[in-house]
Amino acid sequence: MNLVTAHDYAWIRTSPLFRHAMESGYTLTLIQGRSPHEVLRAMEAQPRGTGEGTAALIEADDAHRAEADYDDWDESYVAGAFSTPGENGDWTLVLGFDGGLGIEGACVQTLSKGCRVVAHSSNGGKPIHLFHWFEDGELRTTFEGPSARDGNSPDELVPLLREVGFPLTPEGEHDESAPVVDGKAAVLALAERLTGIRVTESLLQDATYELGLVPEQPAEEWTGLVIDITDAHGERLYKEWTYEEIAAASHRTRAQANAPVVITYNEPLTMDRSEHETGE
Repeated sequence: MNLVTAHDYAWIRTSPLFRHAMESGYTLTLIQGRSPHEVLRAMEAQPRGTGEGTAALIEADDAHRAEADYDDWDESYVAGAFSTPGENGDWTLVLGFDGGLGIEGACVQTLSKGCRVVAHSSNGGKPIHLFHWFEDGELRTTFEGPSARDGNSPDELVPLLREVGFPLTPEGEHDESAPVVDGKAAVLALAERLTGIRVTESLLQDATYELGLVPEQPAEEWTGLVIDITDAHGERLYKEWTYEEIAAASHRTRAQANAPVVITYNEPLTMDRSEHETGE
């Protein structure tokens, strides 16, 4: 039985590679039963040859960004993929210093048909760290914070979340009495529990990566906006607007801004001022 916990990933906090990943933003994805070539092709990545270790991956990504027009910046990036043994066979590990964009959702759902995909990411300096678990084309569990889970089976991983160190009650709520844990280390431990792959600095640094330039994904059409905030006292603010409501409000604001300005004044006051100015 795999009993890995967050403690086994304490190395990340002294790792230059991990520091680069957190500063740049990264996505690490583990795909069961797919080859690196198959995964990169599904990502519509343009082949960029191979590279030895993360140094080559970072160099290739930096070279691409240097070529990009910063006045018209897009979100394309160079990803690296290699095969590694895990639970029930070989898996492909995909690493990208992509600002936490991650592999496009429809692509991951396709890749996970008949198998498992686990991914975690950070958006580079900002406090957004995401985890996703797909199984047979279905998003089972996703979260930013482990006590606020989503997906088709958001509570299925609660026992594992507790075992790797996340401070949760048996019901999956935040446990204030539990010890503080390194959340990113716990996510890496959770990913290992689900894949059987121990991610180490040497595993990432020494691999031969198949490289591919992942194109910018088209923006998804949006249908509404939701604000859902819970403060430190447990007070929740929830508000939802549809696209039509936002468009109508925007139209009213534009109409008000373009309306003619009407200035009114008090005629007697104006006359008094004129009399004062003429000395009458």
